[in-house]
Amino acid sequence: MFDVLPRRLALVLLPLVPLLLWDASGLDLPLARLFGSAQGFAWRSHPGYVLLLHEVPRALSMAALLALAWGAWRPWGFLRAMGAADRRQLAFSVALAMLSITALKRLATTSCPWDLAEFGGVAHYVSHWIWGVRDGGPGHCFPAGHASAGFGYVAGWFVLRRAAPRLATRWLLASLVLGCVLGLAQQVRGAHYMSHTLWTAWFCWAVGLLVDEAVQRWRSRTCARDTNLNET
Repeated sequence: MFDVLPRRLALVLLPLVPLLLWDASGLDLPLARLFGSAQGFAWRSHPGYVLLLHEVPRALSMAALLALAWGAWRPWGFLRAMGAADRRQLAFSVALAMLSITALKRLATTSCPWDLAEFGGVAHYVSHWIWGVRDGGPGHCFPAGHASAGFGYVAGWFVLRRAAPRLATRWLLASLVLGCVLGLAQQVRGAHYMSHTLWTAWFCWAVGLLVDEAVQRWRSRTCARDTNLNET
């Protein structure tokens, strides 16, 4: 297992490069200004927009996750071709990725763009890199929770590339596209900065890889132990 560790680390660290470059660019606030003004964000409470790009996708994402969880024990569709352990890893990886974003949001002091004074709120802009400094707003806006309804499924790619390789690429692309669409939709509403969306994608990716690494190490140790027992 240790001979593949550098490759796995590269899978986590390389996506950080464009992400950190975006953070360093300082373009979060200028991008938010494209959609907001002193009167706030025009699309923040638009009923049709909120329904189609917030409520419905979130409900469908949760329904899909419940279907994966059910399929871990009662396989359906493509899950029938996967082993029980792989099905459980798939459902667990996606669920853990989404939960990790929720947990990080609860800890964050960063407020949303619509909370800033220049957009009609009370907060002042503070980078999410400046830890421990509150911006005067309600916080709990980093990373992008809604985007995890799409990006959370990225975590499943690591098991699918092994258990269902013909599906894996399409699964990954669909997850990335959905996450980007939901993230951009929230930026138009003033709910998040671009960096929030990008960090959500990376966290979900990292969670999927860490789960897969833990599973592979556990399987290797189990196989080694069983081999030793058979030899004795």
